[in-house]
Amino acid sequence: MDASALNNPRLQAMLEEEKRKAMANEFVAKLTDVCWDKCITGSIGSSFGNSEASCLSNCAKRFLELKMLTMQRVSSPR
Repeated sequence: MDASALNNPRLQAMLEEEKRKAMANEFVAKLTDVCWDKCITGSIGSSFGNSEASCLSNCAKRFLELKMLTMQRVSSPR
């Protein structure tokens, strides 16, 4: 790839989109890892128990809130 290709707006847009997808996948993997370890205590069955489902829901909400707060703090000028 030559240097002029790096200045191509379509290529830049595609690269940004791929970067966003990778970040989203990383977020979901981290959320799954954290919440699974915290909430799933029994053997794996065909469905989650009520307490597991509630824990997973709360964990995901808190994880998302923390991620959003962190992003706001990092992006806000000091």
